[in-house]
Amino acid sequence: MEILPINTPLLKAGDDLAAILQENGDTKEGDIIVVSSKAIATVEGDAIDLRILKPSAAAKSLAKKTGDASAANFYEAVIQECKRLHGKVIGHCPGAALTAVRPEGMKNGWILTANAGLDQSNVPKGHAIGWPSDAVKSIRKLREVFHTTDSGQRIGIIVSDSCCRPMRLGVTAIALLASGIDPIRSLKGTDDLFGRRLRITNEAIADQLATAANAVMGNAAESIPAAIIRDHGIPSSDFEGWVPGIEIEEDIYKEVL
Repeated sequence: MEILPINTPLLKAGDDLAAILQENGDTKEGDIIVVSSKAIATVEGDAIDLRILKPSAAAKSLAKKTGDASAANFYEAVIQECKRLHGKVIGHCPGAALTAVRPEGMKNGWILTANAGLDQSNVPKGHAIGWPSDAVKSIRKLREVFHTTDSGQRIGIIVSDSCCRPMRLGVTAIALLASGIDPIRSLKGTDDLFGRRLRITNEAIADQLATAANAVMGNAAESIPAAIIRDHGIPSSDFEGWVPGIEIEEDIYKEVL
């Protein structure tokens, strides 16, 4: 399997992301493109101007709990984003709030994410950037462009974001949405090396690919908002939408959620 970074110019609102990715990345039939959710939100003009927000009492309280009373405007944006994504704040630590969100169109489970997906990195000062306002429409548009160009290539798309794992230091990545591949592969009913039947195992294919791509995309000033994954051996499918999760009562972490 190859992971090929797509270096681009600095993205800004109004840019044609699909055209930029095509110009700077040499895609082939069957490739999967992992694209940063923040890159899509940036070109679609979804950056939030924190300076115009009036922080509520809840936002001021959350800012104090996370150790930065001056960040009340940012946490007002977090609270508003939670409402948009049908979520809630469920915890906090120094520097961040833990949120559980269930975006429109997500059929199963929740997404645990810091600050409702909002970030102040790689966005102009005084602003925050989160997930695209209509992420399903965004991924569909991207994939359609690759299908309708002269090449007519079958391309899979994954929209990713950085994430944290319980009790692990550092960030990896999560697949928020997928188009053209099945994000989950069930191994239930298959045998292991010793003939033991697997009962509960599912492979998080899209999450694994998102993290693999994140290794070359980075999280700082790399200017690599996407990566091509090639020779992966994963069949194409008609799946398109939010990657499904599980309900809290089925989660191994349920006692701490």
